[in-house]
Amino acid sequence: MTIDTLDALETRDPFDRERDLMARLPQLVALAKRAPGWQRILDGVDPASIDSRAALAMLPITRKSDLKTLQKDPMPFGGLNTTPLSDMSRVFISPGPIFDPEGRGQDWWRFARPLYAGGVRNGGLLQNCFSYHFTPAAFMVEGGAFRIGSAVIPAGAGQTEMQVQAMADLKPDTYVGTPSFLRIIIEKAREMGADISSVRNAVMGAEALPQSLRAWFQENGVPNVIQTYASADIGSIAYETVSDGVVNPGMVLDEDLIVEIVRPGSGEPVAPGDTGEVVVTSFNPDYPLIRFATGDMSALLVGAPPSKCGRTNDRIKGWMGRADQTTKIRAMFVHPSQVDNIVRRHPEVLKARLVVSGRMANDAMTLHCEVSGEASADLQAAIIGSIREVTKLRGEVVFAAPGSLPADGKVIEDARDYS
Repeated sequence: MTIDTLDALETRDPFDRERDLMARLPQLVALAKRAPGWQRILDGVDPASIDSRAALAMLPITRKSDLKTLQKDPMPFGGLNTTPLSDMSRVFISPGPIFDPEGRGQDWWRFARPLYAGGVRNGGLLQNCFSYHFTPAAFMVEGGAFRIGSAVIPAGAGQTEMQVQAMADLKPDTYVGTPSFLRIIIEKAREMGADISSVRNAVMGAEALPQSLRAWFQENGVPNVIQTYASADIGSIAYETVSDGVVNPGMVLDEDLIVEIVRPGSGEPVAPGDTGEVVVTSFNPDYPLIRFATGDMSALLVGAPPSKCGRTNDRIKGWMGRADQTTKIRAMFVHPSQVDNIVRRHPEVLKARLVVSGRMANDAMTLHCEVSGEASADLQAAIIGSIREVTKLRGEVVFAAPGSLPADGKVIEDARDYS
């Protein structure tokens, strides 16, 4: 079987990879300490002493959920950037708000690896259906595609008929975007009688990809379907690979990251194979991140045979939920603080619980509200408006009697079917 990877780094001996990462680690800590934010976080740390995973595990955790507070002083990146704002290429805004920079280097988000694993090649054409509005996913894709040599249709999200027309006329070989949107496009193409059979590859992200939905895509003309794991702060973290038309177990970690799986709340690494929070150290010269806790749960894949794709890096099992109650709904994070914001806008609401139901890629959210006094239609409409304003998503409202909601501390309950 021919091994086909982006470069030789992906197939090197695991010992050589680990030795290289640990050799670079003291340099990364020294670089980070030039930034005022990291100076505070790493106060008293000797960079030369951080040359092993054990030493790295002694450093403090910096949480994604802390960025909103950290970025208030100094603005806009909390002093975590080692390249000044004027030398960046773009600044993105995620809900919070959280500001994320993009530097000027080639494939800055390291997205060429997942794209290549998903079938993107030099001379190809991909339809990029991630949003170009404020968030970086679309630009991650462009950077990776340009490194490989593939042209890009900057389609963005929405305008389904135009998406179908572009595919029918320009015949891209690859779709990149959310699973739910590709399903909408395929169903619209069928309704329009349009031929979009040129799309043979799909590189998915920002939503979970249940096996049932992957099988649906394969049954409907897209045989090569993989999912990626990335974040607006880090870029690519891990990605699936395919061999002989079959998805290999686990998700391969990126070559320029150190990934730890830790016990939520403590930062202590768990035993290999145990489930914990994904903590990432990123060797980014413009925006280094050291022990950055993503809030996502996963586990290292242990005991499995080497991947048939030939890549030798560690693999994780994929996304296994959130360490906190922050939940991704239709590619947008919803935070407990946003639910609190909605409640504070309506004094009649005594307590609320946001329940996310349905199946991934076809989910719904409902705010269950205990209310004092009359549960009127006007109040319901007002709360629905607040949900849309605060979360940028549509949601329904159900009223409940005072004292009837569970007293388990949950503000957001993920009740979706992940089968």
